[in-house]
Parts: sequence; structure tokens; C-alpha cells
Amino acid sequence: MKEATRISVTISPEGSLEVLSQQEVNRLRDTSSNGMHDVLRRCALAILNYGTMVDDSCSVLEAYHDFDIEVIQQDRGIRLKLTNAPAHAFVDGSMIRGIRELLSSVLRDVVYVYNEIEKHGRFDLESAEGITNAVFHILRNAGVMKPSRDPNLVVCWGGHSISREEYDYSKSVGYHLGLRDMDICTGCGPGAMKGPMKGANVAHAKQRRRNSRYLGISEPGIIAAESPNPIVNELVIMPDIEKRLEAFIRVGHGIIIFPGGVGTAEEILYLLGVLLHPNNADIPYPIIFTGPASSADYFRRIDEFIAFTLGAEAQKYYRIMIDDPVGVARAMREGIEEVTAFRREHQDAFYFNWRLEIPRDFQQPFTPNHESMAGLALHRRQNVHDLAANLRRAFSGIVAGNVKEQGVRAIEKQGPFRLNAESELMQPLDELLTSFVAQGRMKLPGSEYVPCYTLNT
Repeated sequence: MKEATRISVTISPEGSLEVLSQQEVNRLRDTSSNGMHDVLRRCALAILNYGTMVDDSCSVLEAYHDFDIEVIQQDRGIRLKLTNAPAHAFVDGSMIRGIRELLSSVLRDVVYVYNEIEKHGRFDLESAEGITNAVFHILRNAGVMKPSRDPNLVVCWGGHSISREEYDYSKSVGYHLGLRDMDICTGCGPGAMKGPMKGANVAHAKQRRRNSRYLGISEPGIIAAESPNPIVNELVIMPDIEKRLEAFIRVGHGIIIFPGGVGTAEEILYLLGVLLHPNNADIPYPIIFTGPASSADYFRRIDEFIAFTLGAEAQKYYRIMIDDPVGVARAMREGIEEVTAFRREHQDAFYFNWRLEIPRDFQQPFTPNHESMAGLALHRRQNVHDLAANLRRAFSGIVAGNVKEQGVRAIEKQGPFRLNAESELMQPLDELLTSFVAQGRMKLPGSEYVPCYTLNT
């Protein structure tokens, strides 16, 4: 008998937010621009669609155009009515428990962000301090803060479209991190986001380690293209990419960067741009770029681009370690011990890095469209922090044009984004982006990549 591809069912949330007010329920049902239904539907579909090899949010939404989710208020709490949900989220008609937990996390974060961040103006989102405070409260509401734990959370960045060799390498690094009692935080998707979690999961099992953490941090625009991988056991949906990036560097105690594409380049520029701020000069933050021997050229190009744009000072913040999973894990363990000593000495929290100063240019949400992308100041006649911020925005826009629904629709309607760069910057920028295309880092294998951008001098 052929299995159904769609299932309609009513379930109870699990793990968080089993009770909502009638007003919140109405907002979740509201399909107008003022309601939360569209965000909830897109994020819920991404959770239910986990494990599929698709990185185009538009294609996911089109494939399940008849999917819907409705919140039903009952005397004993709420229920979620799912219509035409992907069948692979169920086993013999029952939803997989981990998926049900992540679905509840989506509901929790969508409601909290709307009520506390967007609607009631509880936080001053025009100030750097207010934005950081909002990020903290979203994470605290999600239960991410673990005050009783010593620093051990390693953020792993890297591409969703990587080779099998690179994936296996990221898994090996995760394994050796796990053997050394470290937890993993990633963007929650496939590729270099899944590998370290999977490796650490095996190591934690060998060490008989309980309550291990595999934290995924995403945002509504990207989650449909990077559905959570099966290892994720904690999920947070931040309201935009900027708050997502701030969440990573505030909760993480060290960062490992695997090969990736423009999304990984965006993360690197954000991180280095923040650390280059003079007020952050003395804060220890271990950063390692790593991959198998076949990825050496990738990191050489990244390193050269950083040297040309941000200078030698930026290169001091990271180490490049090729084909050495054990060495990477040991170096990260040593770096986190330095972080622990620093925070003890300065009586800083272990669970949230308040001391880092993040310039407002790195916090302010950037909406990529044809006008904003063409208007970016891509030249070196500006402060290095400003250049890092603008390059980060350019890469963020390319990510949007590649996989996010709004960006993909804009490209379909008006053609590629235009980036205007000075002639000296044009060549290294073009070479870097061209290398990502040539190495298949823009789209998953089997997908033909059509550039969503053009470069102009």
C-alpha cells in the first residue's frame, strides 16, 4: 500500500507554551498583515519538513501550498490543528516526538517576539543596549540560559552545501569536541550545521554524558531553506538575521568555522567586525577556521579576502587549522578554559557575553532589495568596522536572493541585485564569489545555480 504524502491531525504542544490567551490565539489565526499566522505557518512547515534536501524556501512553500496550521483554544489548554502536513514527520500516524517539541518551540518564540518585542515596545530597538536586551530576553524565555554550567558551548558555522568529505570532517571535529565535554550550537540545518552535532552526539553517548545540548538558532526568513536537522534538541527562532548573529556570539564560548558559501562569509564578517571594535580588544574569544585538506584553497581565499578588506589586525583573531580534528578540539578546549578564567576574574556571566560591544550598524536589520543592495558603500574609504558591516549586508542580500522567499521573489520579478563596488575591491570580491559558485557552495548538489547578483564598478 502506498503511503500518504500528507497527514491532517490535531495535536497538543509539548515542552513549552501549552497555554495562550484568547487574544494571542486570535493573532495566530489572523491571516492579515497584522497577524502572526503567516510566520507561524512558514516556520511550522520547516519543522515538519526536516531532513529533506531542499534549500529553496519558495519551492518548499509551493510543494506544500495546501498546508495549514490552526491554534485551537480549549479549557485545558491549546491544540494545534495541522492540515496536509508532510507525512514524513509522522510514524504510523503519530508525530515524531522531537518534531513536536520543536514545533512547540516555534509557537513559543513567535508569540513572545510578537508580544514583547514587536507589539508592546518593551525594548528600545533604536539603541544598541535595547537590542541586546531584547536578544537576551528572547533567549531567556526559550530556556537557553544555563547558569549552573561552566562555559562549554561551541558555535559551529559552515555551509549547508558542502562535499561529503567536508561533512565527514565536520562530524569528526564534533566527535572530538564531544569527547572533551563540549556542547554544540549551530544554525540547525544540514551540512556543516548537522555534522558537528552528529559527531558530538556519538561522543556524548560513549562518555555516558546526559543532558547534552544541540542548540539550533534560526530566523523566519531562513528556516524553510534550512529545516532543523534531527539532532537539534533545543531550538530558538530569532526575529531577524542580525539578532540571530548576535545570539550566536553572546551565548557561544568559542566558534569553529567550516567551509561554506556566502552565508558563512556573512557570519565571518559579522564576527570579525564586532571583535575589531576597540572596546572588545582584550576579550578572549577562540575562533578556528578548519576543514579537510581539500578545503585548504577555500580558507586561503577567505584569508586573503579578509586581509585585503579588514587588514592584518583582523587576521589575528582566528587560527586556520587544516585536516586536524583532534588538534582543533584541543585548541578549542584550551581557548574556552581561557574564556572561563577571564569571566571568573571579571565576574562575568558564563551564559551570556554582556561584555562584548556590538556596534549598532551590526544590529540594525537590513532589508535586502534592489535599492538597498545597490546603495551599499563597498569601498575602502571608510572605517574598517563600516566596511565589514556593509560587506556583511551584501552577503546577507545574496543569501536572501539564493534561498529566502522574499529575496527569491524579488529576483524573479526585477532580475539580479546590483552591487556597486570600487574597482580595487571588485576583483577580490568577484573572485571570492566566483569561487563559491565553482565549488558548488551556493546551492545543494544537483541544483543549477543562477547568480542572483551582478557586480558593477
